[in-house]
Amino acid sequence: MAEYRIDDLARAAGTSVRNIRVYQDRDLLAPPVRRGRTAIYGDGHLARLRLILNMLDRGYAFAQIKEMLDAWTAGHSLADVLGLEEATGAAWSQERPAVVPMARLVRMFGTQLTPSNLRTALELGVLERRGAQFVAPSPGLLEAGHELVKLDVPLAEALALAAELQTETDRIAGLLIGLVRRYVLDPKGPDWLPSGEELPHYADVISRLHPLVMSALSAAVDRSARRLIPEIIGDRLVAMAERAAAEQD
Repeated sequence: MAEYRIDDLARAAGTSVRNIRVYQDRDLLAPPVRRGRTAIYGDGHLARLRLILNMLDRGYAFAQIKEMLDAWTAGHSLADVLGLEEATGAAWSQERPAVVPMARLVRMFGTQLTPSNLRTALELGVLERRGAQFVAPSPGLLEAGHELVKLDVPLAEALALAAELQTETDRIAGLLIGLVRRYVLDPKGPDWLPSGEELPHYADVISRLHPLVMSALSAAVDRSARRLIPEIIGDRLVAMAERAAAEQD
């Protein structure tokens, strides 16, 4: 189970530290675990926070949200509610954010690390600012950009590709998750809510979604790469072979 400090929790949920403290003051969000002076939050806090933000976006007032959350919790055992919330908020990714000093970014991208490209990377979430340093939420994505630049692809083009990739993967992952919702949740009816006995089952369903999405996307990308690399590069290889044959004649 992931652990978050309050600024990490805010970043993961897309909100502010101030808002988190407001939700705690209004008893919408459980207090963190204290380790000395440090407040530690978990996956359940992240899931509850995202639920609160979703309800606020739908126009519910704080009092209405508290009433609904209290009713939800009262109708189920605390262990089952926490299990479902932790499964929903769990950070399954093997990647962990990495601090990236400016000096390292300069070494990676050289003169292409212009103010414009840096601003774009921050807007896309490829980098996040933390004081005088930067954080890469996905070090693997940052390294992929580095490899493209080493191959002489302009950094601006690599950043544009990162934006397009995120849009497309969001869409495809949404299709996969939507199938599970359609055939697992929706057949129960629009007003259905799981009973206490059913909560562990649905927590298990949710916990299996991430590896399922990762497996499907990884397999699809692998198949595409094996098919498209020869197709896209092959014309150059054919041209080289034709030229070599012509030079021998």
